[in-house]
Amino acid sequence: MSQPPGFIDRDHPHHVCKLRKAIYGLKQAPRAWYHELRQFLLQFGFINSIADTSLFIFNNRGTILYLLVYVDDIIITGNTVEAAQTFIQQLSQRFSLKDLRPLTYFLGVEVTSHTNGLFLSQRKYIADLLNRTHMTEAKPAPTPLATSPILTLQSGTPLSDPTEYRTVVGSL
Repeated sequence: MSQPPGFIDRDHPHHVCKLRKAIYGLKQAPRAWYHELRQFLLQFGFINSIADTSLFIFNNRGTILYLLVYVDDIIITGNTVEAAQTFIQQLSQRFSLKDLRPLTYFLGVEVTSHTNGLFLSQRKYIADLLNRTHMTEAKPAPTPLATSPILTLQSGTPLSDPTEYRTVVGSL
């Protein structure tokens, strides 16, 4: 760690500053943000899901709200639009936020609202993946590999960058 530019003490060049709060960009900032948001939600009456710590559930007097957090993106839904809007208003009094309603795209998933529910699709995500791997002209197959493959050490052509394969498989 070094002293920040513009605040260098020439008498004590090896002294550093002690942070009293998280600063955006530091490795501990996301954890501090989550902790701050979590405390606010718990005080408001949300319960943190045991199965998924990014999911918070509010259930009080017939009002149900679900809040899903991914880094600094938040999805809020509930059984009434009014309850969700009221909560968003209270959330905006504590945190700076941008309401991008209605939800159309989140983490590679396209969301389309219909009268009988939501339609979720990853068409754009898959198209981007096919473009990135230069497979837009590839023919679809019922299975990604022959059902009884015979593989040898000489099968196929080695990739110049083996991390590319891991990245693509991880994208699935």
